[in-house]
Amino acid sequence: MAQVIAHRGARSLAPENTLLAADLAYKTGADLWETDVSLTRDGRLVLFHDETLLRCTNAASRFPSNPSYRVRDFDLKALLALDAGSFFVETDPFSQISLKAIPRTVFSEYRHCVIPTLEQGLEFTMKKQWKINLELKYFPEDETGFFVPDKTLEVIEQMGILPDRVVISSFNHGWLERVIDKKPQIEVQALIGENDTDPLDFGDFRYSTYNINAKPVDDGIIKKLKDLGKKVNLFTVNNKAEFDHYASLGVDGMFTDFPQLFCSGTTIFT
Repeated sequence: MAQVIAHRGARSLAPENTLLAADLAYKTGADLWETDVSLTRDGRLVLFHDETLLRCTNAASRFPSNPSYRVRDFDLKALLALDAGSFFVETDPFSQISLKAIPRTVFSEYRHCVIPTLEQGLEFTMKKQWKINLELKYFPEDETGFFVPDKTLEVIEQMGILPDRVVISSFNHGWLERVIDKKPQIEVQALIGENDTDPLDFGDFRYSTYNINAKPVDDGIIKKLKDLGKKVNLFTVNNKAEFDHYASLGVDGMFTDFPQLFCSGTTIFT
């Protein structure tokens, strides 16, 4: 049975990468949740996907004179002052509000969502006895060296989460090598296909698990990887027919924005 991996939490039901999205994903019954790890100006790690804060926060109105809105150019205190949830109510990114899949009674909770720290994400996962996939975000213009993987491993150790409850993934495969070298007991997964139109490059097939863009992938690639004994996860699969098809090919897991469509968990909204 293919695993259901909640992409940035249940991001079709709540503001992505927030603890509320993680909690709703847990309630759907997803096997684990995926989130993104980004670096702040003062060396803290937060759960945020984009290079800039503009799409998912009120940074532009909160700090109108800032010369930059990159996450990397804000310290943690400033990030925690941002509203990271109202955008969801205002833009309805997955049309779930207009379809009445989300009760209006929760909108006030969304407007109070903040960007979580890595520590908070790990604490939530431990409390639920769940599993987390940490994608280490890499932006080429950031000269952070090995700091992001090293710092991530430090926080993981400090929090005391069991290694089998954590997966580390990245498009930066050099960072994965760093994790393997420093903490071999933590599973790493190589992300492939950052852009929908780029050829899928697996290099020397050195990794045991590949997380592959579902847009350019085809059945032949999946079969080849499975014949090589690799685990295959696909991102992002939101269609039930596609999910079932890929599962029939032996795909091990699928990242989805709609874990509620593929799981039968408890009541999501109470």
